[in-house]
Amino acid sequence: MPVLDATIHLDPVALAAQMAIDVRAGLTADPKTLPPKYFYDARGSELFDEITRLDEYYPTRAERAILDRHVVDIARACGAETLVELGSGTSEKTQLLIGALTEAGTLRRFVPFDVDPAVLKDASAAVAERFPALEVEPVVGDFEKHLGQLPRHPRRLLAFLGSTIGNLEPAERARFLSDVRRTMGQGDAFLLGTDLVKDPARLVAAYDDARGVTAEFNKNVLRVLDRELGADFDPTAFEHVARWDAEHEWIEMRLRSTTRQHVRVAALDLEVDFAESEELRTEISAKFRRAGVGGELADAGLRVAEWWTDPDEDFGLSLSVPL
Repeated sequence: MPVLDATIHLDPVALAAQMAIDVRAGLTADPKTLPPKYFYDARGSELFDEITRLDEYYPTRAERAILDRHVVDIARACGAETLVELGSGTSEKTQLLIGALTEAGTLRRFVPFDVDPAVLKDASAAVAERFPALEVEPVVGDFEKHLGQLPRHPRRLLAFLGSTIGNLEPAERARFLSDVRRTMGQGDAFLLGTDLVKDPARLVAAYDDARGVTAEFNKNVLRVLDRELGADFDPTAFEHVARWDAEHEWIEMRLRSTTRQHVRVAALDLEVDFAESEELRTEISAKFRRAGVGGELADAGLRVAEWWTDPDEDFGLSLSVPL
């Protein structure tokens, strides 16, 4: 079955306008911040794919181990006719779910939902080639803004994998989960991947690998701003920092200025000064405990029906349903 034309809720003009708003707000804040979604241009996506294969970066392997072991259980528990993947990316792991739901005889369509139309197009084509009987209905949008516009098909499984939810601060997570709940109907279920709290040394190593791939990934956001907004950041004048925040139980990725410097962002008509050793926060990656996941889901009106972990209990997958 051919891939349907993508539904566009976020076109390039709107995306550029949102980037301008986000970057201005972040670079004029104290302390300075940037949203992690701007890591993912073509080069950033390549670097992240490389990160997922590093020895230090366990989350992708752990989540895949859970899917390998429990994908039939997930398919049996939800009986989904439609699989909606939020922040779909390449949809590589999701093909395990698609395969199990197809074999169970319930799945009719796949709705990959992502901010990047190019990645979405490639992923949709790959899924359609492997599963030719499946209707593939791609949607271009931002999961923080457009969940209410997802296609309303019967018995949907909404999947949000990779612990991407950890990139959101607590108030943002609460809004996101409430939005997920509002878009769910009778018979729908929500599959959520969450990286679990563990030894801080392992956590820091996962975000500061010996080969420096994560450092290049972190600095790539500056190259994105240089290209898209006419900025004149010099990535070599920043160093990568990964730090465990025990109070909030999250990893912070930062870029530390190695010297005093002045940066101009032409598209914003914005001048920004950095002091020597000043840090720009580019990402948080929250880590979770089972009780906390259940509590946040319950606050949004969802009940955890199933909980699975890998053998080392590094990662959790929860299947929840409306209360």
